[in-house]
Amino acid sequence: MVKRKPILLVDKSDDSTIAVDLFKRLGIEYVEYNIKKFEESCCGELPTTKAPSVFAVEGVFKGLEGINEYILLKRNAADSNIESESAYW
Repeated sequence: MVKRKPILLVDKSDDSTIAVDLFKRLGIEYVEYNIKKFEESCCGELPTTKAPSVFAVEGVFKGLEGINEYILLKRNAADSNIESESAYW
């Protein structure tokens, strides 16, 4: 069974460093994507997206406060053994 991993958008900010550390320390599997790669691609800057942000089946969580909210949501779901139906591709 393959589960979708959240995408963690980061930059070189202290908040992004803290977010990466939180995910690693808590053992949350994720895909890391540096927001600066958008500027190097055909897409240009993403003015409405801020790093760090998490894009997950549970929703979009922006900023370090949003990431803490996501972590709390994941912990509560793990404690109750509830799994989202949209957790699969």
